[in-house]
Amino acid sequence: MKLKPLSDHVIVLPLEQESCTKAGIFIPETAKEKSHRGKVLAVGEGCYEDGKLVPMAVKIDDEVLYKEYAGDEFKLDGEKVMILKQADIIAIVE
Repeated sequence: MKLKPLSDHVIVLPLEQESCTKAGIFIPETAKEKSHRGKVLAVGEGCYEDGKLVPMAVKIDDEVLYKEYAGDEFKLDGEKVMILKQADIIAIVE
């Protein structure tokens, strides 16, 4: 299925956290925190302010950090995806 977000919405595929620390300690599923990092799958066209279209700052395939309680979670073709507003994206990972 293909989704096209509207306005200033972004579809993000959350990236799984590491199951092992750098020191080699394995983290059980129950102790893992929810990921706040993801890969952008689709972006809307932007939003209008004062009658002018403000373009999106993120693009497809960007890796981003987003707010902890941001967006809505959905299943798309069996995978969990997040639909966020661009304002909920904190940074682009370079």
